[in-house]
Amino acid sequence: MRVLVADDHSLFRDGLITLLIAAGFDVVGQVGNGQAAVEETLIKRPDLVLMDINMPALNGLQALRQIKQALPETQVVMLTVSEDNGDLVEAIKCGARGFLSKNLTASEFIEMLAGVEHGEAAITRKTVSRLLDGFAEIYHHPPEPVKTLTTREIELLQHVAQGLSNKAIAHELSVGENTVKYHLKKILRKLDAQNRTEAVSSAIRLGLIQPRRSS
Repeated sequence: MRVLVADDHSLFRDGLITLLIAAGFDVVGQVGNGQAAVEETLIKRPDLVLMDINMPALNGLQALRQIKQALPETQVVMLTVSEDNGDLVEAIKCGARGFLSKNLTASEFIEMLAGVEHGEAAITRKTVSRLLDGFAEIYHHPPEPVKTLTTREIELLQHVAQGLSNKAIAHELSVGENTVKYHLKKILRKLDAQNRTEAVSSAIRLGLIQPRRSS
């Protein structure tokens, strides 16, 4: 099985690669951030991507979505030390083939990956229990479709929709450019958007702002 390893901790990444090679896996590449994971996956087309959830550029979940959208046949197994059931549920919903703790022993880890090669999910019994708890929590407390944007954030986003730069928006709102950048980061997080265009599209779809008018 051809494997790509994506983790921003070089020491862990090197140790994992050594373990994989010793177990007979063909490691075709290694990267240190989510954006590079997407790019390398598109180029090298590995059978399996082992990917940390918390990485710079794009986090693991964002990279997972892009990989599965472009190459649905590529298997992705998330790696983490987190006990956050929300991350677990989201990873499975986005198409992850497994969700493994970095605290597993070497033999347990390789056994889980061998299962993926035979069509099984790389997930321990303990993690299955967490997954069920996570889905139960969502069922009893369904999240709102989107976090509420403040009046200021909606006003700012409307300016973005009109094609204004950060500098121009700062002038219109009589604030500093850094303040505009700060609000934009919050807006992207609330709308689960990766860039300004996605944020505007989501806001228009949700009826939060009006589409840009043609001149």
